[in-house]
Amino acid sequence: MAKVTAMDVYKLLPQTNCEDCGEASCMAFATKLSEKEADLTLCTELSDKKFKKLDDLLAPAVKEIIIGKDEKARIIGGDEVLYRYEESYYNQTVLAVDVPDDLDDSDFENRVKEIEDLEFERTGELLKLDAIALRNKSGDPEKFANCAKKLKSSKYPVFLVTFDPIAMEKALEFIGTDRPLIYAATKDNIFDMADLATKYQCPITVFSPGDIEKMKDLVFTLRSNGVEDIVLDPGTLTGDAIGDTLDNFVMSRRLAVEDKDEDFRYPLLGVPALVRLNNEDDDIKKGTMEATIASTLMNKYADVLILKGSEIWELIPILTLRQSLYTDPRKPQAVDPGIYEFGDVDENSAVLLTTNFSLTYYTVEGDLKSGDANCYLLVLDTVGKAVDVAIAGGQFDGESVADLVKETGIEDMVKTRKLIIPGLAAPLSGEIEDETGWNVMVGPRDSSAVPDFIDEKF
Repeated sequence: MAKVTAMDVYKLLPQTNCEDCGEASCMAFATKLSEKEADLTLCTELSDKKFKKLDDLLAPAVKEIIIGKDEKARIIGGDEVLYRYEESYYNQTVLAVDVPDDLDDSDFENRVKEIEDLEFERTGELLKLDAIALRNKSGDPEKFANCAKKLKSSKYPVFLVTFDPIAMEKALEFIGTDRPLIYAATKDNIFDMADLATKYQCPITVFSPGDIEKMKDLVFTLRSNGVEDIVLDPGTLTGDAIGDTLDNFVMSRRLAVEDKDEDFRYPLLGVPALVRLNNEDDDIKKGTMEATIASTLMNKYADVLILKGSEIWELIPILTLRQSLYTDPRKPQAVDPGIYEFGDVDENSAVLLTTNFSLTYYTVEGDLKSGDANCYLLVLDTVGKAVDVAIAGGQFDGESVADLVKETGIEDMVKTRKLIIPGLAAPLSGEIEDETGWNVMVGPRDSSAVPDFIDEKF
């Protein structure tokens, strides 16, 4: 599918350059719209007909669906391309964790708290889970509804997981206004579930394991009944059948992006939790396999995943992969250059140097903090490149370091004129000394050894 260009958008704009949208011209606004950096509603001179045309033109290949409401809202879908190098993926994969409704009150509360409290920081970003998938394991509609009621105060949106329309309706009576995800409509219950989705204005999942032709029929039925917010679950077949699962995910997304098939232009949902639910292996093996399946499906376009395991060792690789996938490959990940302080600094403190590549900076930051180092850290603008890459590319050299020293005013903060550079920058030590007039000390190649290096040298 050809990408919408600024000129495509401009042709449908009023072309009056009124500046009501905040841009200097309609072309500038068109450029922002084509890059998803502006909202079409900012244009005050569009007729309803032109607005509809532009809205359809700018609509992503995969429709954006909102699960939850207000501060709990999570947006899924919105992707335009099959391959990440073409354009950034939008709206991170939502990760929900399974909570069965047959737990006693204490275990249920602890399970929800465990999900809500799980978080860790990586490269300056706090990585968390996103939703709770309440499963009607008990088969009791009343018990399911009571558990749903308890989750009304949860900080995460809820997936209601049952094929029983009676249980679904009872749960929706308590939390239907919070826009939970209905999971799921099948060939056996589709009309009852469609009625509930319409009545409560909730997104609904279509479940058609291993049969995307039947899934297309079910989606068409929902659309014909006025249901617009749909999520697709082609089935998560594990073990030897994982290849079929991947084929169905890829085929569904290709039909959306390349063919713009209206019955496939919806987010995809996978259930790696089935590895744990249908497997007799020990917890370590099941957790490893679940994380592997989750990561594989995320790489193959899954917009939503339902997990069973909530152990940090299992979730770290999934959350880390998600963070990496949903960065823009066209833009280097960087922190602001400048000067940063660690611990109690004074005029005798050590001065270190690194680059503004996010992973480099946050690795160094973590090592300095864990080692209780007291120092200044100069961060050089290398347009988001690591030390060795920046040296090879010419962004890290003596002149740029000298400019950084002057711009930060570090010479007015310390009496010493000693600069600790990364071990990988050792070949530049003489050049940096010549340009800055400072005594350059080549530090360790691994920043975890820097705190001890400072203690020994200062």
